[in-house]
Amino acid sequence: MHSGSALPTTHPLVDGRTAQSALVQAYQGVRPERRPIWMMRQAGRSLPEYRAVRAGIPMLESCLRPELVTEITLQPVYRHSVDAAIFFSDIVVPLKLAGVDVDIVAGVGPVMGSAVRTKADVERLRPLEAEALEPIVTAVGMLTAELAATPLIGFAGAPFTLASYLIEGRPSRDYVHTKAMMRDDPEAWEALLTWAAGVTGTFLRAQAMAGASAVQLFDSWAGALTHDEYQAFAAPYSTSVMAAVSDLPVPRVHFGTRTRDLLVAMRDVGATVMGVDQHTPLDVANDLLGGRTPLQGNIDPDLLAADWDVLADHTRDVLRRGLAAPAHVVNLGHGVPKDADPDVLTRLVALVHEEG
Repeated sequence: MHSGSALPTTHPLVDGRTAQSALVQAYQGVRPERRPIWMMRQAGRSLPEYRAVRAGIPMLESCLRPELVTEITLQPVYRHSVDAAIFFSDIVVPLKLAGVDVDIVAGVGPVMGSAVRTKADVERLRPLEAEALEPIVTAVGMLTAELAATPLIGFAGAPFTLASYLIEGRPSRDYVHTKAMMRDDPEAWEALLTWAAGVTGTFLRAQAMAGASAVQLFDSWAGALTHDEYQAFAAPYSTSVMAAVSDLPVPRVHFGTRTRDLLVAMRDVGATVMGVDQHTPLDVANDLLGGRTPLQGNIDPDLLAADWDVLADHTRDVLRRGLAAPAHVVNLGHGVPKDADPDVLTRLVALVHEEG
């Protein structure tokens, strides 16, 4: 437990703005009258208004300007009428705030000034200080003021995924250096993952205390691990992140891709809701999880480009399978593709609201 573990009285869950929202109800395992929907990457490259407002501004800089973060986060809420906003950020923002030399290179992704591959490299990393979080806390406050009854979801990358970026130095397909450190230098691994868990826990808690009504931890790369590897090398550190917010009455969503074999282990680190990608049907995921965990997912993002009838039938199938779970928040099985047609997304939200 943390000292002063209650949310502030001005928090949207406490003052009543979002406590009865469809999203929060579903996350708590209560089926609301209408199935809520939001989409990962709903704010971003698929929206012309996003491209316009971000023109000429580097990605990481745009994540640290509170007015810009607020505008971008709100864009899909106004355009698509989704049931939640997700805080516009990037998985490496907390690294940047902790003083790591990182940049997001167009067409590549996050690139580190130097990779972290030894215990000495890890010892040079600094903790994430409260004052560095000021732009994040300010943006969350601005957003909750604008969103009123629409909940804001906090965002962070899980320690394994963050550590993989630091070790590889850039996006990777095979995680050679990451798996080498796991296997060959357990001391450096434990030190790095412990540091990453501290940074992530601090980052998520700041968003929750500032007004986020739920938080989502993305372990984008966990699917590269076997079940035994996940339990040994990733789970303890994600547990530590979830523990950093577990004293707060804020739902905790956990998501990764290609994680069917890890769903139970990922829930058991302290998640209260499981995100499911498009490769595992929701009724199957519900069975694996023992029928007691609210689910989020899992429309196939590839079908956003299909004929409307195909997408609509698939969406109805997802809604039907979602009925197996205690409650269901509709989402994509991964993020919105950058070339998705915004009008299709708006129509998809309307379909879910009508059918669900």
